[in-house]
Amino acid sequence: MIDTPDLIATLASDMKPVKRLQPPLVRALGWLGFAALLLALIAVNRGIRPDLGDRLRETAFATRTAAALATGILAAIAAFVVSLPDRSKLWLLLPVPALVVWLSNVGYQCLTHWVVIGPEGVSPGEAVRCFSTLVLTGLPLSCLLCFMLRYAAVLQPAAVAITGSLGVGALTAVALSLFHTIDASAMILMWNVGTTAMFGALGAFFGRTAMGWAADRMS
Repeated sequence: MIDTPDLIATLASDMKPVKRLQPPLVRALGWLGFAALLLALIAVNRGIRPDLGDRLRETAFATRTAAALATGILAAIAAFVVSLPDRSKLWLLLPVPALVVWLSNVGYQCLTHWVVIGPEGVSPGEAVRCFSTLVLTGLPLSCLLCFMLRYAAVLQPAAVAITGSLGVGALTAVALSLFHTIDASAMILMWNVGTTAMFGALGAFFGRTAMGWAADRMS
């Protein structure tokens, strides 16, 4: 019969070294730094919308864009913090104030100043460029976030995935606002509310599976 010291030594010899995770704020800043670099590369490749300076002087546009950006940043921080089992669920409320300002701004502008799509409609080329911006922004951010939060797959995947997806959707909405000039109310609704709802739904339905897949591959 094996004695206790030998049993401990045997078990310890088979254990793999565990790498301590960086603090959640540090990891969130790393992901946000990647997001900033990604948007900068897209801006260099495609250029920002030509009237961006004028639009940023408009209170409604500046408030909407700033609130969307704040929502993305705060949602990312909340997702990384809540991914740890010893942190309060109240961190999930961190992006709520910015989200309320963002969606209230969109709703108010649509109710008081509805802008119809011009008679020429949305050209197929512009629609393709908008879709490609959505993919080029949302896909890399989602993949990296899934990789960095894979440890939450067995802890509380739903809350982490939905909150992280909110961050991805908000930053994607910012990218669409910065790079494309279509300002019809229907398009603003689709870019802001539709994009965020789509990423939130994807996170809710596939977040746990995606993080579990990443955790299995990286273990």
